[in-house]
Amino acid sequence: MKHLLKAGVAALALIACVAAAQAETIRIGVLTDIAGPLSDAQGPGSVEAARMAVEDFGGKLLGEKVEVIGADHQNKADIGAAIARDWYDTRNVRMIMDLGSSAVAIAVQNIAKDKNRLSVATGAASSELTNKHCNANAIQWGYDTYQFAKGITGPVVKSGGDKWFFISADYAFGHALENDTRKNVEAMGGKVLGSVRHPINNLDFSSFLMQAKNSGANVIAIASAIADQQNALKQGQEFGIFDDKTKAAAMALLLSDVHSVGLKASQNTTVSSIFYWDADDESRAFSERYAKKMGRPPSETQAMNYSGTLAWLRAAEAAKSVETDKVLAQLRSGPIKAPFIRNGELRADGKLVRDIWLMKVKAPEASKKPWDYLEITGTIAGKDAFRPVSESECKLLKG
Repeated sequence: MKHLLKAGVAALALIACVAAAQAETIRIGVLTDIAGPLSDAQGPGSVEAARMAVEDFGGKLLGEKVEVIGADHQNKADIGAAIARDWYDTRNVRMIMDLGSSAVAIAVQNIAKDKNRLSVATGAASSELTNKHCNANAIQWGYDTYQFAKGITGPVVKSGGDKWFFISADYAFGHALENDTRKNVEAMGGKVLGSVRHPINNLDFSSFLMQAKNSGANVIAIASAIADQQNALKQGQEFGIFDDKTKAAAMALLLSDVHSVGLKASQNTTVSSIFYWDADDESRAFSERYAKKMGRPPSETQAMNYSGTLAWLRAAEAAKSVETDKVLAQLRSGPIKAPFIRNGELRADGKLVRDIWLMKVKAPEASKKPWDYLEITGTIAGKDAFRPVSESECKLLKG
């Protein structure tokens, strides 16, 4: 009995030590699409980018070890919410980032508010995250649908594309992207002739494309993401839908999409972007290091995971605390100084406003090296690229 009692006490002591170590380790969670349709632009690369930021920071914060953990939300809000609760409650995760799916992001940022932790969307793009669904514990560090719409609509309408038809994803991201683009088209004097919505992971876009073509539109807007957007663009080219009279507007075209679709099919497409691996010396230096680990340049989301992680670590160090309120106060205390963020400001609604690139997809003959896909044609100031305070529904911006 004495031996059993000693063994039991030892086991309890070991459990207590493990629990203490778990509590002391500061964790950053990357909740992403590991193997699904968003994984190319997010996935394992997002986890690695956050780990690179922790390594560059030195691996410790306020004397404690910092660890990055990752998990797959499978693009399902209930799964993402369950993981977030567990991470916040039992793993000492102070910040969850990436999120990818807008539905997942909405669920997680609501939990972050309840737990007084932080949710940082670097991959989820619905502008409603910082509008209708805004809360004090949520940040949108990456792109958003308002920015996509504002950056692309102007050049397209000004070049004669004034009759639009939407092929949109039937979930939060697609709805927001279509709505934001509609408003911009109509504000510039264009008309929306119709729309159709498709499910996620749709393989056959032929009927949607024919409906769009028969509408008489001279712009077919693809308000979808990653694989769906790629399939719609490829099939539109194959079926002869896109021509001199009917242009495609890929509203959320990312670097990975151009790589998948190819330059021949996507050349001359206008792109609104928060990051491009070959944009400047800072982007090239990071991308070279990242490519040695992952075999390719980082996507927009992956770069923002690196940027957002470093910004949080620096803010926590300056605030001498990992408590959410203190870190957020530090982040909002002045201009955001983080990798790849130009003229950045974190607003009360959680929107990181910054200058963005306006780019064009190169013709095949203009590409001189691997992943040399985009040409920078200009910049759009943050105040012009993102939803202004005057148009926001977010109560955090009122009063």
